Amino acid sequence: MVEKKKISRRKLALLWMLLVGIVFAFLIGYEQISILYVLVTIGLVVLLFIVAFSDLESVGRPDEKETAVR
Repeated sequence: MVEKKKISRRKLALLWMLLVGIVFAFLIGYEQISILYVLVTIGLVVLLFIVAFSDLESVGRPDEKETAVR
């Protein structure tokens, strides 16, 4: 049987950064700054939505939750 290899989160993040870097370099190289501006703006809006809807109240150490219950 063939074993499936799973890509680690770190390698996947590095792959995404490389891909985005290539796209940015291509757009800057061909002077498509307007497209780059729109993509960066959309990316920033998505990031702000992720932060806005994240549940930051439940983030903490496990021992803090135990002491808060007592």
